[in-house]
Amino acid sequence: MTTKVKQSPRERLLEAAAALTYRDGVGIGVEALCKAAGVSKRSMYQLFESKDELLAASLEEQASAYVARALPLADDDRSPRERILHVFRGVELQAGAPEFRGCRYLAVQIELKDQSHPASQVAHRIKGGLTDFFRTEAERGGASDPDLLARQLILVFDGASAARGSAPTT
Repeated sequence: MTTKVKQSPRERLLEAAAALTYRDGVGIGVEALCKAAGVSKRSMYQLFESKDELLAASLEEQASAYVARALPLADDDRSPRERILHVFRGVELQAGAPEFRGCRYLAVQIELKDQSHPASQVAHRIKGGLTDFFRTEAERGGASDPDLLARQLILVFDGASAARGSAPTT
């Protein structure tokens, strides 16, 4: 018999924030977050300074899984071209899932106009890492302008993610 470990209020809030903001956007209310997590508002504010801090912590919590899904392993010996294509194949595979809503970090960047917002800062950092990956692979592949190619690839990535994430489910 396996015993299920009960999540802490903090873990439940982070999980609820990740699920609800991915599905409904960052405008989700504190009450809805607390209800989904089974945590009182008082407890939430004891654990997090604000809803903004909770959102940033939730995005940070999801970051390593996002990077692991998106990028090939560092010791992957495929060509730079194949390593870049790996990222796009991943989006294509994820896009087939009915719950896919596009890139959570892109959504946060679009929804939050204030770049000083804690969640916006996390999203920009994570997406910056993806751009850096594209730039590094472009350099390794001998691109004449790796910076330009990286910007073009992130634009295509974001466009593909946004288009599939906003497509109606059938």
